[in-house]
Amino acid sequence: MGPTSTLRHEHEIILLVLNGIERGAGSLRATLLDDPDWLDTIVDFVRNFADRCHHGKEERHLFPRLEERGIPGAGGPIGVMLQEHEQGRAFIRSVAGAAPEARAGDTEAMDIASEALLAYVSLLRSHIAKENDVLFMMAERVLTPEDQTELGAAFDRVEADEMGEGTHERYHELAHQLGEH
Repeated sequence: MGPTSTLRHEHEIILLVLNGIERGAGSLRATLLDDPDWLDTIVDFVRNFADRCHHGKEERHLFPRLEERGIPGAGGPIGVMLQEHEQGRAFIRSVAGAAPEARAGDTEAMDIASEALLAYVSLLRSHIAKENDVLFMMAERVLTPEDQTELGAAFDRVEADEMGEGTHERYHELAHQLGEH
């Protein structure tokens, strides 16, 4: 599987979780009554799978290689993707900050968490569409076979060295649970 195929597959996992987030955030009080740790679970998935693993592969490996191949960074499509990654991180910081009070029943904290989650869902759906339909298509045109091989190896190192054995699979399983929530 090539690097853009790997990232597209991870997008499918993230989209599954976004569906679960949208449902859970839409009725957050009921969600937290059913699962008081739901917000913490969402924050864990987003920070570790979506951001550390997936965005890490993009930011540390794919994007620099694309810039080497002539795709503009700052002011171009890569710059937009990086800005959206930061925006997503800010939404998740809001969720994490509100989680303890929301879990304790504070309606204002629930509103903050719910609004941040729904904004995150909207941002990420749009972001994923841009990557899948524009940036990855550009990548497939400019990456050499050697680039593809090197990026695949770099992605494998992220999985093995940074995430740890079995972590990716655990987050896939969690994604299916969250998507069905």
